[in-house]
Amino acid sequence: MGIQDLKVKFSEKYGGSTEEARVFYAPGRVNLIGEHLDYNGGYVFPAALDFGTTLIVRPRSDGKVQFASTNFPFVASIDYSDIGTAKTGEWVDYPVGVMVELAKQGFPVSGGYDLLFHGEIPNGSGLSSSASIEVVTGFAFLTLLGGAVDTVEIALLSQRAENQYVGVNSGIMDQFAVANGKRDQAILLMCDTLEYSLIPFVTGSYKLVIGNTNKKRGLVDSKYNERRSQCEEALVILKQEVPSLSYLAELKPEQFEAHKDKITNETVRRRARHVVEENQRVLDSVEALKKNDLKQFGQYMNASHVSLRDLYEVSCEELDVMVEEAQKIPGTLGSRMTGAGFGGCTVSLVHEDDVQRFIREVGEAYTARTGLAGEFYVCGIGNGVEELEGVK
Repeated sequence: MGIQDLKVKFSEKYGGSTEEARVFYAPGRVNLIGEHLDYNGGYVFPAALDFGTTLIVRPRSDGKVQFASTNFPFVASIDYSDIGTAKTGEWVDYPVGVMVELAKQGFPVSGGYDLLFHGEIPNGSGLSSSASIEVVTGFAFLTLLGGAVDTVEIALLSQRAENQYVGVNSGIMDQFAVANGKRDQAILLMCDTLEYSLIPFVTGSYKLVIGNTNKKRGLVDSKYNERRSQCEEALVILKQEVPSLSYLAELKPEQFEAHKDKITNETVRRRARHVVEENQRVLDSVEALKKNDLKQFGQYMNASHVSLRDLYEVSCEELDVMVEEAQKIPGTLGSRMTGAGFGGCTVSLVHEDDVQRFIREVGEAYTARTGLAGEFYVCGIGNGVEELEGVK
C-alpha cells in the first residue's frame, strides 16, 4: 500500500487532514547465515528487507494517544499520562513498551497523538514484525520529541521494551538489523559487543526468496532452552582445555577437533560442533561476498542448513522439505532455514529467470509432501529505519 493510500485510511480512521502527519518506516529482517550463534558469542549476518512497517503519526490536542493498525482489528486510546500502566496482551504492547523505555531515557510522551501502523511483514513468519513495530515507534518519537536519533540506542531500547514490558526474551539481532540496515548491504554483527560492519550484498541477477512454511513453531521455547544448556555444558568442558575461552564460538574448528573427545556426550558434542563450524561459515561467507562469489556463498547456505538439521537439530520436516525442493531448481545457488527453527521460514538465493518456476514448483511440491500451503516473498536488501516524509 502506497503512502497516499495509507493517508486516506488514516483520515478515514481519525478524520481531518494529514498535513501535520509524519511518515516513518522500519523494515523486516532476515538472517542470511549464522543461526543460534548470538548466545554463543558468534557472529550473525542479518540484513534489512525491502518491506516492513509504515507508521503515520499526527499530534492531537486532547492528550489521548490513539493506536490503530491496518493489520489488526484491536485499537486503543490511552491518556498520555497513563502510558505503560496496564498491558493489553495485544499488538499495542510493543509500541507502548517503547514509549515506556523512552520515558526512562528522559523523553516521555507528553501529549496526544494519532498513530496508524501498516505492516507488510507476515505475522509469525520469523521476519521480525515485532522488532519493526518497536524500532519505527522509537525512531518516530525520538524524532518528534527532539531526542538524539542514535539507531544503535534505538535498537537497544526496543529490545528492552520487548524483554521487560512485553515479556519476550529476544536477543538484539532483530532490532539491530531493523534499525541499522543499509540498502544492498548485510550486517556482520557480534551480538554481545555490538561490534558490527556493513558488508556489500549485491546479488545482481539473483534474488532472495523467502519461503514461509506456515508451520506453527510450538517447540521453540523449550528446545531453545535445552540447546542453550547443552552449549553451556560443552563450554564448561572445553574451558578446562582452553582456559581463555569465554564463548563456544571463540574456538576455531581446528581447536575443536583437538579437544572434541573431552565432550563424552555425543549430543552435546554435535551442538558444539555446529556452533564452531557455523561461526566459521559466517566469516567465510563474508570473504566470499567480498570476492563477489555468490556461488560459494550459496554453498555455505546449504552447509548451514545441513548443520542445523543434523547437528543442532532445530529444523523440522516442513523446513527440510522446502529446502530440498528449493535446491532442485537449477537457478538456486543456496537454500537454508532461517531463524530459531521448528517452523518459520527458509531463505534461498535464486536466479531471477527461475524465480517464478521456483515459486510454482517448490510451492506445489511442498504442499504435496506436507499438506501445508507455503508462501513466498521475493525481496531485496533495503534500508533500516527512516523518515519517509513529514512536516519538517
